[in-house]
Amino acid sequence: MGPIAIIIAVAAAVVFGVVGFFAGTAYRKNVAEKQIGSAEQEANRIVSEAMKTAEAKKKEAVLEGKDEIHRLRNESEKELSDRRREVQRQERRIQQKEENLDKKMNNLEHKEEKVTKKLKEAEAKVAEVEQIKKSQFEMLERISGYTADQAKAYLLEQLDHELAHEKSVKILEYEEQLKDESEKIARKIISLSIQRLAADQVSEATVSVVALPNDEMKGRIIGREGRNIRAIENATGVDLIIDDTPEAITLSSFEPVRREVARIALEKLIADGRIHPARIEETIEKARREVDQKIKQSGERAVLDVGIRGIHPELVKLLGKLRYRTSYGQNVLDHSLEVAYISGMIASELGLDPTVAKRAGLLHDIGKALDHEMEGSHVELGVEVARKYKESDAVIHAIHAHHGDVEAKTVVACIVQAADAISAARPGARRENLENYIKRLQKLEEVASSFDGVDSSYAIQAGREIRIMVKPEKVNDDRMASLAREICKKIEEDLEYPGQIKVNIIRESRAVGFAK
Repeated sequence: MGPIAIIIAVAAAVVFGVVGFFAGTAYRKNVAEKQIGSAEQEANRIVSEAMKTAEAKKKEAVLEGKDEIHRLRNESEKELSDRRREVQRQERRIQQKEENLDKKMNNLEHKEEKVTKKLKEAEAKVAEVEQIKKSQFEMLERISGYTADQAKAYLLEQLDHELAHEKSVKILEYEEQLKDESEKIARKIISLSIQRLAADQVSEATVSVVALPNDEMKGRIIGREGRNIRAIENATGVDLIIDDTPEAITLSSFEPVRREVARIALEKLIADGRIHPARIEETIEKARREVDQKIKQSGERAVLDVGIRGIHPELVKLLGKLRYRTSYGQNVLDHSLEVAYISGMIASELGLDPTVAKRAGLLHDIGKALDHEMEGSHVELGVEVARKYKESDAVIHAIHAHHGDVEAKTVVACIVQAADAISAARPGARRENLENYIKRLQKLEEVASSFDGVDSSYAIQAGREIRIMVKPEKVNDDRMASLAREICKKIEEDLEYPGQIKVNIIRESRAVGFAK
């Protein structure tokens, strides 16, 4: 096939292709126009149906709205009707209350009128009663012979007697009750404390006796023209009494430390046999150092035995000096140790800390180590030295109050007071000379006899009890209780005594007749 044929074939193919394209386009156009026509019809149909549906829903909504409005109107009318009925009910209640108030007001006015009338009648009766009372008083004054003031005074006097009786009865009741309770507790505590401490009591004197190997030693002690005895007395400040007592010399001094120094020195001189002024001075100096060492050891042992710490060394030394100090024949250091033990036991029984109580009990008589050297009572000196060496306020107050110089304001001070009295009141613990003993009993009887209505008084049982006889016409049974209390208070204020004193008042009436 030649080129021309190929070109013709290609051209024919192009022509057929163009013709086919235009034919297909026309066909698709017709189809599209048909489809558009049907779509417009469908759209018109849908719009028409939608308008119909909307119209139906509109009618339905309008009907529902009308029904809701009708329902709401009915509910509103019902609620309004209920409220109107409630308001009417409230109005009726208020009206009823107003009617009741009006009735009550009328009743109150009526009652007020009655009360006013009765009040006037009562006032009239009171005036009448006052008039009758006045006339009766006048009649009573004429009959009794007393004026109103005199009758009042008489009634007050009678009332005073009745009250005195009641007061005495109450005092007796309270005293018995307190006595029973306090004695039961105190007896238990004190008995336990005393049972746990069974200390020996040895009375000591203000003189010491030195035994001699033979009576020839008396002459050697006196020395040529008395020079040896003068040297001893001048160096020690102790009086040597050399009398007819066989093989003994008595040392006398109010100061126990000096007396102890002289006793030790004299015993050393007798044992050595060389007695002359130079040897005497040397021996006395050695004895003084030995006594100082004993004093220190005694104080340290006392502190260690009681079990307290932190006491100033000077106070320990003063405690040791109490070993050579006596009070009514009782060794003061032994007494202080006993008071410390008893104070600690009582404090423990009461549930308190026993340390402060034992410390105060040990130091309560510390002033007695200084009363021969300084002015003042042993209480004042004890307070001063305890304050000087920084003791606690509780200990200082207990020292100050243990003899009642000041009022005891702490439990520790009261415990030390009781322990001091217990230690001093032990049988055989203390002694006093006959003259002081008689003076104390006489003073006790004088105090009891100084009260009005006391006939006689007798101190018995070594001054532990005072028996008082009263005049029955002046002291009645009601007065006896208060009189005993007053006498006890007077004895506590005016006398000093160990332990306690029982005041026993006796009242009796006697009638004597003779048959002839």
